[in-house]
Amino acid sequence: MPKRIGLYPGTFDPVTLGHLDIIARSAKLVDHLILGISTNPSKQALFSLDERIEMLEAEVVSLNKQGFSVEVQSFDSLLMNFAVSSGANVIIRGLRAVSDFEYEFQMTAMNQKLNPDVETIFLMAEPSLQAISSRLVKEIAQFDGDVSKFLTAEIRVRLLNKLKKSL
Repeated sequence: MPKRIGLYPGTFDPVTLGHLDIIARSAKLVDHLILGISTNPSKQALFSLDERIEMLEAEVVSLNKQGFSVEVQSFDSLLMNFAVSSGANVIIRGLRAVSDFEYEFQMTAMNQKLNPDVETIFLMAEPSLQAISSRLVKEIAQFDGDVSKFLTAEIRVRLLNKLKKSL
């Protein structure tokens, strides 16, 4: 049987507990999981690409110690081209709410037309994490709100330092 290589793409700016939930559950479904950090020209990232890679690599160390195979790669190409070049046969997408579904539905249809050999699967974040988005977490932190329920302690510290907020 061919190796199942999954690709979970995102900007991860910053990686949230919702992302980490999808990552942990995805790692159980595939033989090898690639976390593809994209550089999206339509989004202004708070953290540099190198910082996002570093944060994500630190957060998945425990999964690799548990015997899962998870790696972090960056890409700045069409998702389907990156999936093919990295050997992925499954793209994993996280859904938070019905509002995510319409965009993801269109994206999946386009990806299917580009390469019908790469499947897309959707995972819902655990219910208590479904409302979390990196954009909202950054906004809450910017206005001195408590983001400890949405991020690991290390990512929280990095976010507050980046925003020059007190810990």
